[in-house]
Amino acid sequence: MSDPSSGADGRLRHLITLEGLGCARIEGLLDRAAALRGEFRAGATSLPLLAGRTVVNLFFEASTRTRTSFELAARRLGATVVNFDIASSSTSKGETLEDTLATIEAMGTDAFVVRHRENGTPARLAAHARRASVLNAGDGNHAHPTQGLLDLLTIRDHKGRIDGLKVAICGDIRHSRVARSDVHGLRALGAAEIRLCGPAALLPEAAGFPGCILCGDLDAALDGVDVIVMLRIQKERIEHLPGLDEREYFARYGLDRTRLARARGDAIVMHPGPMNRGIEIAGDVADGPQSVILEQVANGIHARMAVLAELLAPR
Repeated sequence: MSDPSSGADGRLRHLITLEGLGCARIEGLLDRAAALRGEFRAGATSLPLLAGRTVVNLFFEASTRTRTSFELAARRLGATVVNFDIASSSTSKGETLEDTLATIEAMGTDAFVVRHRENGTPARLAAHARRASVLNAGDGNHAHPTQGLLDLLTIRDHKGRIDGLKVAICGDIRHSRVARSDVHGLRALGAAEIRLCGPAALLPEAAGFPGCILCGDLDAALDGVDVIVMLRIQKERIEHLPGLDEREYFARYGLDRTRLARARGDAIVMHPGPMNRGIEIAGDVADGPQSVILEQVANGIHARMAVLAELLAPR
């Protein structure tokens, strides 16, 4: 799916996917996120970069981390935030998403943060928007670009670079928008090897992940890697995996300390959340010294601040 990301002047107008965004632009967003983080760590409590701007959260799926993170990011940059109430909106009365966007945009809003269960919905709304920017906060299993950015920022914080790293992404790859955005970003920034591991029924078609190594053996996938990304698996999907219950899934595909020892000694452990402890990851690994999961959460605010500033701040 193509990304209608740039305006006529070459400036980033929408963020729909990291695919095709390019190394320079992704690195620029990471640098901006790190710079904004530095200002807040130095004592800033808010920055007026988006004063007078209005950001609308359009979440058609439940979300805790992403919605809260976007709201905090926008508010800390001085924007007004409107959380759209889907249940009482005109979409429940049959209004199209395009008409809903056009109506709210006519009120002078500047950006829409969109999460939707259907692939392509943010891109469709971006094509329809007259002036406002659209940010994809996750669509189906297609993309979650700001999760990809915060993961890249966290990896870069610990490793200094992405180029040359070996990364294992483990779990329900087939249904994961996080896996897709991580892969797009890792490939753009030169990761040496990306291994995708999970039960055969949860692995994607190889053609959709060119250059990646697909495997069903977690021990082999973890050998010598620099970064481990564990993905949440929905419990109802385990019920449909032949011969696997939750206990067996953890035995074969869960990350515990014994398996972690197969990775490099300085490997970092990541998870986009929410976690199922004892199913995809052991509690002592999630809370252990190699875990950077809470750093990912914190970096989510800075990555989203960087994207909002790139799209909306005056130049």
